[in-house]
Amino acid sequence: MPSRLLPTSLLSTAGRIALALAGTLAATLPGAAQDPAAGAIKLELNALQKSEKGCRIAFVVENAMGRDIARAAYEIALFSKEGLVDRLLVLDFQELPNEKTKVRRFDLADADCDAIGRVLINDASACEGDGLEPGDCIARLEATSRGTVTFGK
Repeated sequence: MPSRLLPTSLLSTAGRIALALAGTLAATLPGAAQDPAAGAIKLELNALQKSEKGCRIAFVVENAMGRDIARAAYEIALFSKEGLVDRLLVLDFQELPNEKTKVRRFDLADADCDAIGRVLINDASACEGDGLEPGDCIARLEATSRGTVTFGK
């Protein structure tokens, strides 16, 4: 069946303007396609290291949200290598200035680094700052891992 779309060369000037306006309007409506890299919190699980207290977990976090974050905290779940939930805890990343990369380390008391098979970001328990919605810190989170432990949301 032949296509019913006309090449733009056959459209009138008014038709081309109408198409351009329709595209502009669609791009500004809520839910319109957005650049996935825009407005992200990039969180990298960087290292798990044995410590005197148990296991020290290190993250590299970059705020690319376009605004300062006064406080971000995430509830995470630690899974064993067998896939069993070991514990749930909240890690407070505190303030994250816009366009700034920070390293945050947390000591997990009585945790065995070698037994951790997966780290899951369960939810954002805090997401505070001017112009931020409560769900922005989880919706805009990009999680990556530098090591062999699976990390994500």
